Amino acid sequence: MKILKRSVLITIVFMVMCGLVYPALITGIGQLFFHKQANGSMITVDGKEVGSALLGQNFSSDKYFHGRVSSVNYNTYTASDTKPDKNGKVAYSGVGSGSQNLAPSNKALKERVQKDIQDFLKSHPGVKKEDIGVDLLTSSGSGLDPDISPESAKIQIPAVSKASGITETDLQKIVEKYTEGRTLGVLGEPRVNVLKANLEIALLLKSK
Repeated sequence: MKILKRSVLITIVFMVMCGLVYPALITGIGQLFFHKQANGSMITVDGKEVGSALLGQNFSSDKYFHGRVSSVNYNTYTASDTKPDKNGKVAYSGVGSGSQNLAPSNKALKERVQKDIQDFLKSHPGVKKEDIGVDLLTSSGSGLDPDISPESAKIQIPAVSKASGITETDLQKIVEKYTEGRTLGVLGEPRVNVLKANLEIALLLKSK
């Protein structure tokens, strides 16, 4: 009985320590010292949350910068996801993160990339095929990447300027403003947060 009581007591202690005290402590530290990060790095405009700095969004208007291809439509449902089947039921496929994992030799991937190249060249006159950044034609491993390279942002400036009426000089400043360097100076590559840059564009358009 002594061994049983001791075992039950130890179990209760560890349940309280590991299941309640430790999570509460870590949550408290996160909320106190890293409040914004702990709550998803949300971006707020006029008191309304418009997105997360960590997650990309799909921008279809020519007035804004476009981000990377997303195999999961940036974790949102598409119109086809909401169409009922032959039985009248809507079977949501479920949103999430991930990539298509298609090999470079895959025919579907080649066709999609070729189409994207043609569409980009059509909407960005003067741009050469070899100047299109790889990140604009490929998806990330999660399909939620919020960033593109500075080069991929700059190549879009003339087209965005023409559609939005914002000068190329102002757009260049926006790209430079939201360009982040390598993490700790050595990890990753310089990158531009598309959502932050587009919110700046939205503010300029609103002020016109």
